Parts: sequence; C-alpha cells; structure tokens
Amino acid sequence: MPRRRLHLVADGAALRPAFDRLRAELKVPEAFDPDVLAEAAASARDPRPPLGGSRTDLTDLPFVTLDPPGATDLDQAMHLSRHGSGYLVRYAIADVSAFVRPGGAVDAEAHRRVETLYAPDRRTPLHPEVLSERAASLLPGEVRPAFVWSIWLDADGAVVESDVRRSVVQSVAQLDYPSVQRAFDAAATEDAYVLLHEIGVLRLELGRARGAISLNLADQEVIPTAEGWTLAYRSPLPCEEWNAQISLLTGTVAGELMLDGGIGVLRTMPPADPRDLARLRRTAAALGIEWRGEVDYAQLMAALDPAEPLVAAFLQEAAVLFRGAAWVGFDGTPPTVTTHAAVAAPYAHVTAPLRRLVDRYGLEICAAICADEGVPDWVRSALPTLGEEMADGVRRGNALDRGATDLVEAAILGPHVGEEFEAVVVDLREGGAVVQLLEPAVVAICDDDGGELGARVRVRLAEASIEARRVRFSWA
Repeated sequence: MPRRRLHLVADGAALRPAFDRLRAELKVPEAFDPDVLAEAAASARDPRPPLGGSRTDLTDLPFVTLDPPGATDLDQAMHLSRHGSGYLVRYAIADVSAFVRPGGAVDAEAHRRVETLYAPDRRTPLHPEVLSERAASLLPGEVRPAFVWSIWLDADGAVVESDVRRSVVQSVAQLDYPSVQRAFDAAATEDAYVLLHEIGVLRLELGRARGAISLNLADQEVIPTAEGWTLAYRSPLPCEEWNAQISLLTGTVAGELMLDGGIGVLRTMPPADPRDLARLRRTAAALGIEWRGEVDYAQLMAALDPAEPLVAAFLQEAAVLFRGAAWVGFDGTPPTVTTHAAVAAPYAHVTAPLRRLVDRYGLEICAAICADEGVPDWVRSALPTLGEEMADGVRRGNALDRGATDLVEAAILGPHVGEEFEAVVVDLREGGAVVQLLEPAVVAICDDDGGELGARVRVRLAEASIEARRVRFSWA
C-alpha cells in the first residue's frame, strides 16, 4: 500500500480560543493571585531554614541536569561516579519546602493545582515562576537547596545502601536529551554519558528480571510550528530511558524507606487481573504475536517493537493491565497493596516537587527518617487526603491533555473531510473501531462495524469538529 507524505498544520491563532474554552471547562487555574505571588517573591529572597538547622555542602560536586531542550523548571540534578566495583548515584532534588510555608498562600494554591499542567499553547505551573523557574530550580551555576539522595549500587546495579540529606548543590551544566544522545552515539567518553548508560542499562535489566514493565507506546505529541501546531508519533530516545531509570531507582528506594519507617505516601498499582491477562493472550494469538506459555508479559513487552503496526495494536490492548494506580498515604500500618505492579517494587514519587504536589511530602518523610527526626506535623496531617487530591488533579491533567490533542486533531483534519487515509486498527469497541492514522499522528473512532485488530486499512474522514473536539472516520 503506497504512502503519501502529509504535513498538516493547525492554525495557531484559530485554536487559542478553543484551548481557553477547554481550560475553563476543566476549571484549570489561571494566573496566581497577588497574595500568592507576593509570598513566593518573599520566600525566593529568604528561604526557610531546614529542619535541624543545617545542610551538607556538596557544591564541590559537578552535578548536571538532564531534561527536554529549553526546560527551566529543573527538579533533578545528578552526579554519577564509580565506587569500587559498583557505582555511587547522587541525585539532587529541588528542595521546594525551603520556599513553601506550610499553610501559607503558596501551599494552599499548590493543593488547589496539584500538578503542573501542559497544553500546546500554555503551561500552568504548580508554583509561581519566581520559584519553579528561578529560586528553587536547579539552574546551572546557581547554588540551590536540595535533597540529595546517595545510592550505592553493586556491580550489577543492585542497591547496597542509600541515604537522603538536606544539602546545597550547584549544577555545572544543563544537558538535554538530543544532545546527550548525539554525544553518546558519537562515542563520548565523559562520565556523564558513559555512567548514565551503564547504570541505566543495569537498572533496566534488573527491572525486567523482577517483572517491571513498560508499554513502550509511541507518544502522540502536539508539536509547535511557525504556523501553529502539528502532530507526530514520538518514541523516547534511549538516554531518556536511562535517565528515567535513575528516577525510578530513587522512587523505589524511597518506597522501601517509607515502609521501613512506618510512614509515607506510596504510588501503588495492583497486579494485573488474571482475566485481563488471559484476554491479552487471546489478543496476541489473534494478531499473530508469539507468546509462549513460559514467557511472562513483562518479558514479552520488552521484546516487542512498538513501531510494528500489529504490535502497536497489541500494546493498546495491553493498557488494560495498568489499571488501579493510586497514591496511598499511611502512618503506622502500611496499606494492603504496597507495590506498583509496573515497577514490580514499592515505589514513591519524590523526584519532581516543582511539578507535582506529593513529592514535597515524600521528600520530607524520607529526610526525616534518615535523620532519625520526627516527621513534621504538617506532613502527617496531609496524608489521609493527599492521595485523593493527587488523583483529582491528575484526572484534570489527563482530560486537558486528551482534550487539547483532540482539538489539534480536529483543526489539522478539518479541511480534509471526505479524503482517505491509511491507518491501523488498534482497538475494537461496540459499534466501531479505534484507528491510528499512519500520518498525521491521529487516533480516532471509525464508526462503522467491521475491521480486524491490527489490520492495515484505508479510512475516509467523515467529521472533524473543533467545537465538539471530535474526529470520526468511516471505512473507505
């Protein structure tokens, strides 16, 4: 089947009012109130002293950050080194607590926002930019308060010992994913690249051995252009996965620390329902994907190529295994479910406090446990409700992301109603099928009954409505 090259772009000016309507519908917060901005500016000038009154000075270590190009809200910086036959991972996380007074205006607003929200035209930050992009951000060349995790690994990448302390750090470089990947591919010898790869690969292997799993779906991304926005399918670069392993390592260490300390807020997910696994095996057989009985689904997922159309359809179906994730606070008796099935270990969010509310609480808990100090009352009092706050905020963020993508899809395809496109059937539902266009990067409903899961098909665009945020196809 021949493919035609398409480069369809949505008009940016025409879409902005639609984005504003979507935000209003979802009650996305707008500008910060004056009292929040005033308190944030004051705390940026005069941060709160740490619990216990002192910080470890680690400004002599050359920490670096690694983020998407152009990022300014830098939560994490790392310093990787060899330690005997193993490794020492030092992971600095922005100390947002130094700038947010419990019960104050910034704190209350963070609980209202819950997380930083992203739309194609605008980012809605969790904290005022004077904090999130300046005073608290781990920008290069700036001395910053931070929680620094020290995690000793053996030669296989397994955790030997860990600790987290309030410190001060200074990043020496702001790296981005494309440049790091290019440097590694060009055989760079700097530790920042070599050790990230070594540790990342070791941690990936350990995760797969214990049953950790990732769907490895190609992301549907809205991409800015000179005229507005377009859509593309994007798979993460290898160095993004290595970097993610450092964050996952820290989150698993934090989860174990909370369980040992008898207090915390875990990110949990129950094991997959055996009925869902059985159905997924039937789907694999229908798509011609070999799934031998002795191979568990984590091993299978790691071996699949998401660029293959049949695999893309299978991975969409596999999403059913990732249900039931939650944030669970506890003080004393741990929750019934203490692990995250996709991580295959206890896990806690502690690496993105500039952009996610719960991390500030997790960091305070872990630092208090390591210092053998009492967990602050303001942290303990938040634990019963923090999980539901996070769930509500993430639901809003997911709705904003999906709604914005639907808008861009409709705007891009609007002038092409009646035209035919090549697609893959990635899901079957009552009364229709979900199809993924090969180009542009659109996922939408084909209303008519019919189609086989994983089949390459031609579909005709029947509707593309910005007002309804809806795109529909029929079989060509």
